[in-house]
Amino acid sequence: MNCLKDVKEAILPTPNRTIGGKRHPEKQKNKAIPQPKRPEWLRVKAPNSDKFLETRNLMRDLNLVTVCEEAACPNIGECWSKKHATMMILGSICTRACAFCNIATGRPETIDPHEPDNVAQAVAKLRLNHVVITSVDRDDLEDGGAYHFAQTITAIRSVSPLTTIEILTPDFLRKPGALEIVVRAKPDVFNHNMETVPRLYRTIRPGARFEHSLSLLAQVKKMDSMIFTKSGIMVGLGETDDEVASIMDDLREANVDFMTIGQYLQPTPKHAPVDRFVTPDAFSYFAGLGKQKGFLMMASTPLTRSSYHADADFAALKLAREKMLT
Repeated sequence: MNCLKDVKEAILPTPNRTIGGKRHPEKQKNKAIPQPKRPEWLRVKAPNSDKFLETRNLMRDLNLVTVCEEAACPNIGECWSKKHATMMILGSICTRACAFCNIATGRPETIDPHEPDNVAQAVAKLRLNHVVITSVDRDDLEDGGAYHFAQTITAIRSVSPLTTIEILTPDFLRKPGALEIVVRAKPDVFNHNMETVPRLYRTIRPGARFEHSLSLLAQVKKMDSMIFTKSGIMVGLGETDDEVASIMDDLREANVDFMTIGQYLQPTPKHAPVDRFVTPDAFSYFAGLGKQKGFLMMASTPLTRSSYHADADFAALKLAREKMLT
């Protein structure tokens, strides 16, 4: 992180300010488009608490990567101060090059065989009731990293059996059998983000396929109906409100339980530009619309991210299903 810890309040951190540096070699040719000034509702407190530093030090001691840092999440100060960290397995380098993402692109590292146990140790030391585990895309692996996900789930359950486990997975595109490996490990929540509307996939998420991602979520429910399914999109990438409503219908058709919607924020001037800053009232409208369409849960605010308030959301999700079944 940068020196924001010495500041009482700051605009959302963007740690990687280099233009087309080694972190994103594929974006060097892109035109630099600075992000417009962010509105007041996107102001957050800088990460500077003792608990924030304790969480960061634990991640370092156990040689763990977090998506909180790699994706330049605006909520890192709040979440880490509560000792909530979303751990990212399978390394820190992604084989994809999505136009919105701050995670480094390139040749991935060798998988750390001790990582599942290290993640489990972190969960136990942080005394987490609920944990979110995500990963980079690993198109270079035969199973896309599915077995490593399953090992991590098993390791957590062995040392912290009461902790509920949420996973945020890649799409396992062209990885037959990978999804079955993950589902058999029985995570409590299976999350795979659609990220944006289908019209924008070619420019925003070029390595993925909209219909495949949607099918992935539907298949999870068919394999194990008791696993909660979850997916999210960003707004501000060029989509319309009608397209947001349409993707809600797509996700409900796939029996997705929980949808998240948050504001896209440009990590560097070489990333996809921000098309619009969606107002808090518009996010509230999306939340209400999603509930009308039948989602058990909707999280729709400017600062919503996949794992933001995931522990409290999981408790509410369980309660919503219990009410629906009674």
